[in-house]
Amino acid sequence: MSRPLSCLFLLLMLTATGRADPLVLHVRTGGVDGACATLEEARDTIRAARRMGNLSEGAEVHIHGGDHIRNTPFELTVEDSGTAAAPIRYVGDSTKPARLLGGRIVDGFVPITDQAVLRRLAPESRSHIVQIDLNTIGVADFGSPGAGIELFFGGERMTLARWPNEGFSKIVDVVDYDGHEVRGTKGSHVGKFHYKDERPDGWTDETAPWVHGYWFWDWAEQRHPVEAIDTKSKSITVKQPYHNYGYRKGQWYYAYNLLCELDAPGEWYLDRDCGVLYFWPPGDLASTEVMVTLAPSLLTLRGASHVTVERLTLEGGRGTAVEVTEGANVQLFGLTVCNGGGAAIHVRGGNHHSVEGCDIYGMGSSGISINGGDRKTLTAAGHRAVNNHIHHYAQVKRVYAAGIHVNGVGNLVANNSIHDAPHMAIGFGGNDHIIELNEIHDVCLETNDAGAMYAGRNWTMRGHIIRYNSLYDITGFHDRGSVGVYLDDMFSSATIYGNLFRNVTRAAFIGGGRDNTIENNVFIDCKLALHIDARALGWAHGHADKWLAEQQEERTISGIAYNRPPFSERYPDLIDIVDNNPKAPVGNLVTRNIFVGENWNDVHKDAKPYIASSDNLTGVDPQFVDRASCDYRLRPESPAIDLGFQPIPLERIGLFASKLRASQPSE
Repeated sequence: MSRPLSCLFLLLMLTATGRADPLVLHVRTGGVDGACATLEEARDTIRAARRMGNLSEGAEVHIHGGDHIRNTPFELTVEDSGTAAAPIRYVGDSTKPARLLGGRIVDGFVPITDQAVLRRLAPESRSHIVQIDLNTIGVADFGSPGAGIELFFGGERMTLARWPNEGFSKIVDVVDYDGHEVRGTKGSHVGKFHYKDERPDGWTDETAPWVHGYWFWDWAEQRHPVEAIDTKSKSITVKQPYHNYGYRKGQWYYAYNLLCELDAPGEWYLDRDCGVLYFWPPGDLASTEVMVTLAPSLLTLRGASHVTVERLTLEGGRGTAVEVTEGANVQLFGLTVCNGGGAAIHVRGGNHHSVEGCDIYGMGSSGISINGGDRKTLTAAGHRAVNNHIHHYAQVKRVYAAGIHVNGVGNLVANNSIHDAPHMAIGFGGNDHIIELNEIHDVCLETNDAGAMYAGRNWTMRGHIIRYNSLYDITGFHDRGSVGVYLDDMFSSATIYGNLFRNVTRAAFIGGGRDNTIENNVFIDCKLALHIDARALGWAHGHADKWLAEQQEERTISGIAYNRPPFSERYPDLIDIVDNNPKAPVGNLVTRNIFVGENWNDVHKDAKPYIASSDNLTGVDPQFVDRASCDYRLRPESPAIDLGFQPIPLERIGLFASKLRASQPSE
């Protein structure tokens, strides 16, 4: 029997027996033992079963262990939907990982013999570096440096040859002071700057050097190809388009895509003209898997409903690994999404989709993005991102690539562990989200004036509850300061309740917003734990002026009919905002918080008249059970209890054991 007919033959046999159970199919690499050879074959068999009226109990596709190579994503559409009573499930092997592999395994490295190439390498590096022609393994699409092919060795991302090997160099000064200035900070619109070190003098023979830097602000990056290096003036000029914010003295950058800087284990370089990859392996090539990323995506569900995908590993793609758009009740359970060039999981539109129990790491961009619900009608989507472990992400796109993004209306982000990232952990916007019981630490490692949880610039994105989260060890790049919960530029109406902040700079931050509540939180050793300002009365008035002008012309704010149902009913504080001192931080409440440490209060004087503050415990021992052992429960005699402080469910924060998890959390 030919391979394409085997699954269909099985279906016909099952139909003849009057099957009343779910249709069960198997996918094995090679399609042995009557199994489907590909996911597409299984999908198409299910489609045929539906046409034959033989899918009343749904279907289960068991994906056996091994590498299922993907050149293109596995696609499911409306046609592949189940029902609540008869769902469709794609389930990976419980004993051996079933991997949807979008990359290519690289084998066959040889020593370098080209003398011209050897001369460009440091003498001490030459004997360590090997090469391979990627064309020989079917890889010919390389992309650009920093937005294309990536190399992994033993599941670890390797470094495109760079200088310095770690960290950054600093701009000595900009070349052209052209009058560019932002709030008193001077710089230049022109991407031309001086360097100090001698090292760039040796890059003039490089064919395609790039630089990557935080050129003006500590939270905004950009990658540039280098246009020119002037060794006499010691200046580097980058190619346009220039960075939107400009360039200034003292900001940091590094150079990369430099063959002459391939001088350390783990570095690599690709000659994109001929496809030859040069690599200094950090370990034994013979016993370690080497992979390059290739496929644009690995799994897409467009309009599908009542479909579950669980216990798969998705690895080696260049773009977003998993995309879910529209549809309803798609469940992504226990996936491992790792070692890719783009984001892990995007959910857009639809309702009641869940991403639960997934392990996400080694991604070039963000972790999970969930966006659903209708803001104009305040219709909730009910999406969930629960019990996921997300770490070492944003390794290529360094900023605004959060562990979790949540937008739209009425979504849940709970019990996730997020850590080790250059910028934010959770970014949120929209309305009425619940962000609770998450553990966040060691983020904003490469940025300052950034937020572990961040939202900004909208009066109408209201109703968020941020409760029972633990945030710790968040102090910014070189300890210059980042924020725990950052409500930036007039973001309003969030409730920050029952969270534990430890060693977080400016732990709770209200940037000129209104109607926010900071209640029942514990702040421990947080420098300037509480920040509230009135920026719309000063330097940030332009944002408010824009919203007020829109309101006068269109009777909306940010496109929202703010003073008519459903907004007027859901958020009565919005109804009279235009007539109630709109630029002032009106309606903020700070109550029943525990502050342990010095200099906790950073409420600006022009904001103080608008803040209601009561029953906060400061300068007094709160009587923790065992602070030395990080047991921050309160003893019965705690003075905070007399002020009405309610216990925080510390034991429920973070990951929890579940059969839906890709791996169980350690004790």
